[in-house]
Amino acid sequence: MPDTKKFIENLSGAGKCIGVLTSGGDAQGMNAAVRAVVRMGIYVGAKVYFIHEGYQGMVDGGDNIKEASWESVSSMLQVGGTVIGSARCKDFRTHEGRLHAALNLVQRGITNLCVIGGDGSLTGANLFREEWSGLLDELVQSGEISEEASQIHSALHIVGMVGSIDNDFCGTDMTIGTDSALHRIIEVVDAIMTTAQSHQRTFVLEVMGRHCGYLALVSALACGADWVLIPEMPPKDGWEEQMCYKLSESRLRGSRLNIIIVAEGATDRHGNPISSNAVKELVVRCLGFDTRVTILGHVQRGGTPSAFDRILASRMGVEAVLALLEASPGTPACVVSLCGNQAVRVPLMECVQMTQEVQKAMDEKRFEEAVRLRGRSFENNLNTYKLLSHRKIDSELPHSSFNVAVLNVGAPAAGMNAAVRSAVRVGITEGHTMFAVSDGFEGFYKGQIKEIKWGDVGGWTGQGGSLLGTKRTLPAKHIDKIAEQMRIHNINALLVIGGFEAYLGLMELQAARSKHAELCVPMVMVPATVSNNIPGSDLSIGADTALNAITDTCDRIKQSASGTKRRVFIIETMGGYCGYLATVGGLAAGADAAYIYEEPFDIRELQSNVEHLTEKMKTSIQRGLVLRNENCSENYTTDFIYQLYNEEGKGVFDCRKNVLGHMQQGGAPSPFDRNFGTKIAAKAMQWISKKLKEFYREGRVFANTEDSACLLGMRRRALVFQPVVQLKDETDFVHRIPKEQWWLRLRPLMKILAKYKTSYDVSDSGQLEHIVRLRAKDISAI
Repeated sequence: MPDTKKFIENLSGAGKCIGVLTSGGDAQGMNAAVRAVVRMGIYVGAKVYFIHEGYQGMVDGGDNIKEASWESVSSMLQVGGTVIGSARCKDFRTHEGRLHAALNLVQRGITNLCVIGGDGSLTGANLFREEWSGLLDELVQSGEISEEASQIHSALHIVGMVGSIDNDFCGTDMTIGTDSALHRIIEVVDAIMTTAQSHQRTFVLEVMGRHCGYLALVSALACGADWVLIPEMPPKDGWEEQMCYKLSESRLRGSRLNIIIVAEGATDRHGNPISSNAVKELVVRCLGFDTRVTILGHVQRGGTPSAFDRILASRMGVEAVLALLEASPGTPACVVSLCGNQAVRVPLMECVQMTQEVQKAMDEKRFEEAVRLRGRSFENNLNTYKLLSHRKIDSELPHSSFNVAVLNVGAPAAGMNAAVRSAVRVGITEGHTMFAVSDGFEGFYKGQIKEIKWGDVGGWTGQGGSLLGTKRTLPAKHIDKIAEQMRIHNINALLVIGGFEAYLGLMELQAARSKHAELCVPMVMVPATVSNNIPGSDLSIGADTALNAITDTCDRIKQSASGTKRRVFIIETMGGYCGYLATVGGLAAGADAAYIYEEPFDIRELQSNVEHLTEKMKTSIQRGLVLRNENCSENYTTDFIYQLYNEEGKGVFDCRKNVLGHMQQGGAPSPFDRNFGTKIAAKAMQWISKKLKEFYREGRVFANTEDSACLLGMRRRALVFQPVVQLKDETDFVHRIPKEQWWLRLRPLMKILAKYKTSYDVSDSGQLEHIVRLRAKDISAI
């Protein structure tokens, strides 16, 4: 079979000119995308031009279109908004304006455009592409360009990246800026909760989203809001009484606050707007609660981009340049996007049409259809929110007579509590009696097991650490006592939320089934560890929060040297032997190097890194950043690397070192971890319910098959249940890491963006995928 691998070395941008612009509303992460396009473009030998002020700059020309250099995008990764400016442009909507724009591009030889913006900006770019040959003919006839120039520049290639905080573009899982906007909303909600609790208040929060309720829905899911109003799914008639009943019921159960989230475009079933003030007046009139309104407004657009947005934008920027290099005259305009965990390319106009269909469905009051068209992620968020927020009356609940225990195992990870809350509430909704085990397997064998009710997990989503308590103890030594506790409490299923110890623990429990019939019950593990080192899952709960802690700290550390002499920082990250935090944190923070166990290095490589930094410091760049995973090498310790850099950099730069330590494990969970924990635990509980029915025979549950002890992990595009026995071969047990790790493919990306020549396998990057096929295939994903 021929080797079909494609490498970046074989793709040349020599003689090509790429223009990059940001258009429409700004979004955090746009600068990271611009930086990636500029650096990747220069790396492959192309010329890259900034087009300032969006389409307006393209129409006006002159100094608005400037060639970019490597250094010109330094230090912009952590800046919010867009450094090259963005403007809404009326001129580009006219034929005359587009004619001017075409002339300005041809004069500079630009026939490749990378447009970062919303659906309006991308639709405009596609129209421009369709008109291109006609515009060139006009310019030839008017004598403004020669026939030869028209021939050379005969095709315009366009690649789009969606920058929009609303996440309102179909065909993409996440648009650039959405995660950062959620960070802003959740920061506000967390702050408001403390004051609301003090005064027993109700808060109505209005968030952005004129036509799309994604921000409102996900922030409601991430903070456990009592009620949410979104344009895609207006509330049914009579919602006012229903909402007030829900609020008063939660107060009766002992809650001291209520949170209601309203998208700015929320309406009722008849198209009448529902404003945040109207909601406030309703609560005051019906319940007499002390109620306040907070309108977040442009706060949501501001601030520094989150780690997720920086990585997303950097990956998309590199992918966009690859798409432009591979484009032929017949290639349709495409959008580069992320689907699950994989970069994909989708035809721009298919996405635009689907986005317009959502609006049409909403206008025609086909709300179920609108939600379906928004895509799998949106639909799942809505279903999970409904499942968790509306408690059924006991008489409405199915009664299963099954007991399900939930426990945390291993080190604490932010988002564990969101997962426990979700599991408990879904379990109760499915009719089970839920039990909480304190302090992992240690608490299990000591009998620290008690029933946990719906109200007990209220307000857990935003709490860091593990409220149940967690220990690293493994069950093997105490298996008899654990089996005894399973019998005493009649536990019919187990949900284990934790890290590598949870994975080993599940294997030990399964191995002991032959001796203990009590362990023959469905068991499922949900990965939660900052190290992200669990086989069978691309991501773990807690890793995103840790990445944000690393990125924020790196930003501050870099800033501490601004205005002083040239300085290099050596930063040690956690992760055991797994280099995920060092590598992906390095990509998000703009590191020059990241040393990890998975990619062995020697003194020659350290030497070449120092030389590389020395050369870099001779330009206008003043700061260097080097990350080191805590266990990357026995002998090349953080102190050793620090001393080496210090000695070799004498006279050019000085060095400082920082060990980040446990701050990576603490803090409030990020919106992503709250959401991921909530959804993955809900799916795990639904699996448990299905397996309990399947294995219930003659009055008892007996599950002894391989597929009744599973790990639920995210694999590329979907959440998959995998028997733990089958994951043994994928595991390096000595170093507690999977044998194959997807994120190692991101390492060349970090090196390229730090100006290293490297080999980069681009075979994985995108064939054009059609949006409809994409939906059908991924229907089972999160």
